[in-house]
Amino acid sequence: MTTEKKKSLFKKPLKQWIKAILWCVVYILFIVWVGNYWWLLLLPFVFDVFVTNLVPWTWWRKLKNKTLLSVMGWVDAIVFALVAVYFINVFLFQNYQIPSSSLEKTLLVGDFLFVSKASYGPRVPNTPLSFPLVQHTFPVINTKSFSEKPQWEYKRLKGFDTIERNDIVVFNFPTGDTVCVKQENPDYYTLCYYYGKEVVRNRTDIFGEIVYRPVDRRENYVKRCVAIAGDWFEIKDNQIFINNEKQEKIPGIQYNYYVQTNGAQLTKSILDKLGISMDDRDLLDNTQRMEEIKALELDPNLPVYHFPLTEEAYEKLKNVSGVTKIKIEPAWRGGEVFPLGGKKSWTRDNYGPLFIPKKGSKLALNKYNFPIYERIIRVYENNKLELKDNTFYLNGQPATTYQFKMDYYWMMGDNRHKSADSRFWGFVPEDHVVGRPVLVWLSLEKDKGWFDGKIRFNRFFKNAER
Repeated sequence: MTTEKKKSLFKKPLKQWIKAILWCVVYILFIVWVGNYWWLLLLPFVFDVFVTNLVPWTWWRKLKNKTLLSVMGWVDAIVFALVAVYFINVFLFQNYQIPSSSLEKTLLVGDFLFVSKASYGPRVPNTPLSFPLVQHTFPVINTKSFSEKPQWEYKRLKGFDTIERNDIVVFNFPTGDTVCVKQENPDYYTLCYYYGKEVVRNRTDIFGEIVYRPVDRRENYVKRCVAIAGDWFEIKDNQIFINNEKQEKIPGIQYNYYVQTNGAQLTKSILDKLGISMDDRDLLDNTQRMEEIKALELDPNLPVYHFPLTEEAYEKLKNVSGVTKIKIEPAWRGGEVFPLGGKKSWTRDNYGPLFIPKKGSKLALNKYNFPIYERIIRVYENNKLELKDNTFYLNGQPATTYQFKMDYYWMMGDNRHKSADSRFWGFVPEDHVVGRPVLVWLSLEKDKGWFDGKIRFNRFFKNAER
């Protein structure tokens, strides 16, 4: 290349040099954040886009065919948008819609959230080759939206904060590694516990195909973190204790209640004022649920309602004319809890105590701890754990203790009696944490029409962290 040509390569307007410098600085800062300095090899290409133009990035703009020029313009715009969305979605923000009532009245069904991945530090993707904005399956065509190869090991970039008690957290469903596509809730392991593994795997007409999903392609869940790594957690009569200290009540916490009237009906207006959704308005069929009603010492000849109430709604309901009894739902209604088959006497409302593992902490390997922490040791931390002749073998060697490699969290819904949470499927590992919801940007009421209050304007730009 002649001296004149070399000079012409760098003879660009000042604004192009400013753009080049700014983008190169941004790119270098991003590499420092990610910690993969091999990406510096691409820095000359960033500079080339703005100044030297050795690579004909915009060759298509010289096309004389107007149709082809228009098509390539759209292709260029779409590719740029997809790349931008991919990086924003992976490292900064993700959109999330509240699908269920487990966090009512804090976050409502139909809330659309911005989830900050930078808060706790974004993860380097386990599956880097994936389509942005699609979690694991393309809608309609029902095919995978990601490639299983390559798969990168877990790495989290530095965040602005750490998870604290009572933070609302978005995370990948821990037991969502193996999924029955026709029945995703309850999870595969719960289905196998109740129906047997052979039945679940052979009855594809009921349970569907069995698929595996890497950590970052599992379903996104949102719950409140009630206990962090290193805590001792316990529930006594629906009251949470952390390290033997009673926790303060969170506004909006709900429990299920049975409500009996003297024959009067609870009208739509009353239930609306109590904030009870259409799906939760359950008037019991007293002929079919006779044993349940009698066990609660309610009159089977009078109306019995069953729905969730906040503490505020409970106080209001006590003053409603015709209401004679209000009884909290008993623990046995919640069914078996984690660890399934672990021979513990725990229930949904009286649970623990148990230790929330912290990175570096040690666990005594014994028969009491085994069912609680088995999945952590075997699945989340990739060890071979066996019990032979009353001796534990860890990766083939006799062991009496185990040292945890990650931090873990205990997640629960605010709608305590209608939440599938850690009480039923266990711990959330740190490598499953997605981010923190920061803002409600849209909220739609599913029980109302577009011209009858469907859009909840009062929730726009609401702080989603509390």
